[in-house]
This record gives sequence, C-alpha cells and structure tokens, in this order.
Amino acid sequence: MTRIQTALDQMAFARRYTVGLIDTIPVDQWFVMPQPGTTHVAWQVGHLAMAQYRVCIERWRGIRPEDERLISTHFLNLFLRDSDPNADAATYPPAAEIREVFDRVSDFTMATVAAYDEAEFDLPMHAPHKYCKTRGECLFWASAHEMLHAGQIGLLRRLLGHKPVW
Repeated sequence: MTRIQTALDQMAFARRYTVGLIDTIPVDQWFVMPQPGTTHVAWQVGHLAMAQYRVCIERWRGIRPEDERLISTHFLNLFLRDSDPNADAATYPPAAEIREVFDRVSDFTMATVAAYDEAEFDLPMHAPHKYCKTRGECLFWASAHEMLHAGQIGLLRRLLGHKPVW
C-alpha cells in the first residue's frame, strides 16, 4: 500500500466518524453556542471544509482560479483558524450550504489526492504549515485535525442535550 493510499484511508475513516456525529445534530441546532464565546457545529463543519482544502489541496498543488467554485474565498475566510465563531447565524451561509461545501470539498479532495504522484510525497509544500514540513505530512495531518474537531463536535452534541453515539 502506498503512503498516499494510507493517508486516504485515514482521511476516509475520520470523515466517516465526523459525518456520523453531524448527521445526528438537527440543522436548527447548528448555530447554537452552548456557552457564549465558544463554538457551534456550523463553524466546526465549515472549518473542516476550509482546512481540508488548505491542507490537502492548496499546500500540495497550490491555489488555482477554478478552486473558487469549489470553496469560495469568502467561505474560507469565515472559517479560518483565527476566526471567532459568531453566535449570529446571519454571519454564515445556511447550514445546508455549509454541509454542501463540506461534502463537495471532501469528494474533490479524495479524488484529487488519489491522483497525486507518490514521488511528490516528501517535497516541500506550496504554503507553510505549523506542524507539517512536507506535502505528505499534510495528508496525514488532515485526518488528525479532523478527529480533533470531531471531538469538539461530540462535546457540542452532549452540551446540546444529545446522548453519546457509538
């Protein structure tokens, strides 16, 4: 098995786990912040779409003009690492649109990564990253990052009154 296939398998596992959580949260609860100044499901899902694009696509092959149709610059900016989740749902696209971008970026990423050349795995990235030095490390970071946010989504579920899922 190639390192790219191993990374894809880990990304697919993390995505299945995350989807299993978000599918159990009604969209009318996606913008609820259980405590002021924390986060909400919509921000977590949008952030995961932004991060998957930036880590797996942008850092491997760079930004392309057609990427704007995949995930807009406006969407990216709403969910950047340093953005503050806002309790006002009007700040964001509707939950269904956030979910659509989340799914579209995931489908595109999985197909694009599957076509990457293994010979480029150890090359430097197109943009720097705090934890990763190579393109391949970015692919592995994507699944770890998603699981970190899945934990936050799981905690949000509990704070919203839902029972744990297994």
